[in-house]
Amino acid sequence: MDIVSTKEILLDAKKNKYAVPAFNIHNLETFQAVLDGAWEMKSPVIIATTPGTVEYAGLDYLVAIAKTGAKRYNIPVALHLDHCSNIDFLQECIIVGYKSVMIDASLKNYEDNIKITQEVVKFAKKYNVYVEAELGRVGGVEDDRTIDEKDAFLTDPAMALEFVKETGIDSLAVAIGTAHGVYEFEPELDFNRLARMNEIIDIPLALHGASGVSEKDIQKAIEFGICKINISTELKVPFSREIKKYFDENPKANDPRKYFTPAKEVVKNIVIDKIKICGSYNKV
Repeated sequence: MDIVSTKEILLDAKKNKYAVPAFNIHNLETFQAVLDGAWEMKSPVIIATTPGTVEYAGLDYLVAIAKTGAKRYNIPVALHLDHCSNIDFLQECIIVGYKSVMIDASLKNYEDNIKITQEVVKFAKKYNVYVEAELGRVGGVEDDRTIDEKDAFLTDPAMALEFVKETGIDSLAVAIGTAHGVYEFEPELDFNRLARMNEIIDIPLALHGASGVSEKDIQKAIEFGICKINISTELKVPFSREIKKYFDENPKANDPRKYFTPAKEVVKNIVIDKIKICGSYNKV
């Protein structure tokens, strides 16, 4: 099996009322751990990579790893470019092999967000590539982008409906009270706002900043139309913690195969847990 478009994954999730986790990976080890967990749970999976990860790991490397993983495990694997605001960079990822991209012009004014997103959609359709965009602003830190709480704002349902119609996007990331990074307090999500958007918008909705959101709230968000759940911090923190723990216990260690193994295992277990929460297990 080759890597697939996110469209093939999310339309089934929307139809059957479950969500598919989109796991942000940063290197080969986290990539492997996510695929191992998804395969064990027989779940479709979205591998999300920020522009910073692409620059770090290499565009051609990431596409090759995704293709190898999809062939090896024979489950639906989508390679997704997350939170990209650079159109040239996004187009390069499409040309090299990405089948799913997110254009994030949410920091622009509404009219410019529409224009930029329209340009991306027009280009992506030539390659049969799925496009996600964001309306509203999810706060916190993502890659090298920081949005202060005062600058974050929630998605307006009426504007969201107009935005979807004007741009022709395939899915919409909505802001309902989540934030990227580590929460100091459990977030209060605006489910009434989400329910309203789900009533009037017929494309899949995505929830960013889901690391640290309670299982109950994630499942409630899925009930109200969320089909894609983004997970990043909840993988990064345990991965790095396990490596630190290994060196604390083995201060003379120097073999990456030794200290990466427990870190990969903890990430795999988190992946399995998130797949259970999202309800995407046994879907392939």
